[in-house]
Amino acid sequence: MTEPTVEIVADGLGFPEGPVACSDGSVVVGEIRTGLVTRIGSDGTKTLVADVGGGPNGLAVGPDGALYVCNDGGFAWTDFGDLQLPIGPGGVTQPDDYVTGSIQRVDLGTGEVTTLYTECDGHRLSGPNDCVFDTAGGMWFTDHGKVRARDEDRGFVFYCQPDGSEIREVIGGFRQPNGIGLSPDGARLYVATTPDAHLYAWDITGTGQVASASPFGHGGTLVGAAPPGAAFDSLAVEAGGNIAVATLLSGLGITVFNPDGHIVEHVPCPDPLPTNIVFGGVEGRNAWVTLSATGKLARLDWPRPGLALNFGNAF
Repeated sequence: MTEPTVEIVADGLGFPEGPVACSDGSVVVGEIRTGLVTRIGSDGTKTLVADVGGGPNGLAVGPDGALYVCNDGGFAWTDFGDLQLPIGPGGVTQPDDYVTGSIQRVDLGTGEVTTLYTECDGHRLSGPNDCVFDTAGGMWFTDHGKVRARDEDRGFVFYCQPDGSEIREVIGGFRQPNGIGLSPDGARLYVATTPDAHLYAWDITGTGQVASASPFGHGGTLVGAAPPGAAFDSLAVEAGGNIAVATLLSGLGITVFNPDGHIVEHVPCPDPLPTNIVFGGVEGRNAWVTLSATGKLARLDWPRPGLALNFGNAF
């Protein structure tokens, strides 16, 4: 199989993540290092959408046409040559000025930012990371947590309403959940975990509910894993049901699994931290990938159609 050509559309970004593909060919990304949400035109021009502060990590358009932001609260940073790495000495990710993570709403017409959630049942949101809307208009999101010098947060999956009326913990008890997505029929929830490079699945049993195989831990079914030395970040689902997972460090690029967990292909990317992928364009055959360590946005011609996200975009 011929590997897709990687076209660099924009550079000079402050650790971009959470790309949202728009109908006019532009892409909206969160720049975690600067706290900005930025729109990148098809010609590479950059336009400020909003200054949300903290660390805008995962983005999605909701049923009201607004942009919803998983804000991780910011990272500690290390510059290594031309690379920007979201980690400090000793593996610390929580910065000195950290306050909390949050879920935010951005009005795409005015740029107005509203903070919807900073906690759930009295527990703060440590590091919201990635999100996806279901057909009912609710939002699933992961909380990746923060790492400190002597301890780290446990990871969770939450479900919330975009009007700020309800948030609840659905899945807990695992380490650093990251990418999240839904199967084409909406019956299965996928989550990728970062340090062990595992892809898990849960059967969805109702609105914002999943079946758990065990009262201990997260109860997910292991779908697939990357080779040792790799880590997983965000993910996107193809129209045919394959799951494309952004793969960091060893084996960097996009690893594509079928629903049975077999690797369909691996697409290399020129960056040690290709963190996110989203499909757009005609039949979803454009894949937009954030090359975060080098601060770039790339476009690839994808060999199969990508799955159209619920509520799409507002452009």
